Order: sequence, then structure tokens, then C-alpha cells
Amino acid sequence: MANLYLSEELGEPAVGESAAVLGAEARHAVTVNRLAVGERVSVGNGFGTIASGVVRSALPTEFRFEVDDVRTEQRPSPAIWLAQALAKGDRDELAVQAATELGVDGVIPWAASRSISRWEGAKVRKGQDRWSAIVREASKQSVRPWLPEVSPLVSTRQLAALATDAQLIVLDPLADRALTEFTPTKDVVLVVGPEGGIAPSEFELLYAAGAVGARLGSTVLRTSTAGPAAIAVLSAKLGRW
Repeated sequence: MANLYLSEELGEPAVGESAAVLGAEARHAVTVNRLAVGERVSVGNGFGTIASGVVRSALPTEFRFEVDDVRTEQRPSPAIWLAQALAKGDRDELAVQAATELGVDGVIPWAASRSISRWEGAKVRKGQDRWSAIVREASKQSVRPWLPEVSPLVSTRQLAALATDAQLIVLDPLADRALTEFTPTKDVVLVVGPEGGIAPSEFELLYAAGAVGARLGSTVLRTSTAGPAAIAVLSAKLGRW
């Protein structure tokens, strides 16, 4: 299956209608991917709908296709969110990319006390935009009907506050319970620490707020792989896979 194109203006087209993709997405499709008349495409609106059909016109600023199939999916529930600590290099970005491909419903950038990477000043907006771009491209590659959300940067205290409405599961290789023992009944936030791990004071704050710890097997995973691995486990437990 070809990569998905995203157009928030797509709406919910009906079979037999003509639909258009405009602007930067069309330009990338036509000038970079060499999309041509007669090819088959899938276009999503990022909100559950994917329309497929044959391209009837292809210009650098717009391509149009005739819809012959429409698929609509409800947003998964309970939702799986990843609170990923900022990490050096591109390790946090690798986690966000893989998490998106594996089905995460949203990601939360977390400024953990041991995070070497820091988003400060203009970097806060730049960092969130960068993660949003990664999520968008990974969603297209994996042909996802729903585009995951990227929340603003949070502190540990703000992260702990999410336990009011969601089940916070802190990935901890020393936890008593395995992640496979959990079958969530409400939205989940998986908490992954940075390279140096989660600080004791952060564990205390998160657990005091109602978070629980869970381990992934008997090994210690990198910050770039722990979250995606946990998402795979919960996806199986929730019947998504």
C-alpha cells in the first residue's frame, strides 16, 4: 500500500465524488513523489476518515482524485498516550516516530529533571513543531486514520496531575508488576524517563499522585525503545492487534 496523504480539508467525501488535495501536501506528492494521473492514492483527514481513488489531475499546487472507497474509523478507546522524557541526540524523536507507527494516540514531551536535552525559550515551540512533523510523517507512512496529538511540554508536576483523569503507568525495570498484568479500562499515559532514568523525587511525586509502576521483562530498554515496546504490549492487551 502506498503512503497516505493528509488533507485536513478533505472532510468526509462520498464514493463517486471528486476530492482535492491542495498546497504543500499536493506539491510534495506531485513534485517529489512524482504522483501522476491514473495512479491510485489514499488521502486521510487525520480525524478517522481515509478516502481512496484514482488521480484525475496532478498539478504542483493541487491534485484531484475520484473517490471509489471511503473508510471511517472511530478514535480508539481507551487511548494510549506516551509521556516521553526529552533525550539527547535524536533518541526522543526515534521514540515518537516508532510510537506513532505502533498506534500511540498522543505524545507528551516531558522535561524530566535528568533530561540532558532542554527546550527553553524559542526551543519550546520549535521542539513541539518538530515532534508534530514527525508524528505527521509517521502517520502517513503507516496509513493511520487518526493523527496523534502532540501536547505542549510538561513539567513533572504537570505530568503527575494527569493521574486525575488517566492511568499513569511509569515504566520502571525495578517495578513489582509486569506491564502484561495491566488491562486498562481508561485512558493510559505511559511514562518513559530519559537516559539517566527517572529521579527518586520524580518517582515519589508521580506515585503520590496515583501513578503505578510497571516493568518490561527482565532487561533495561533505552529511552528510545521502552515506549514503543510498551505500546505494542498494550495494543495486544486491548485487542487492537
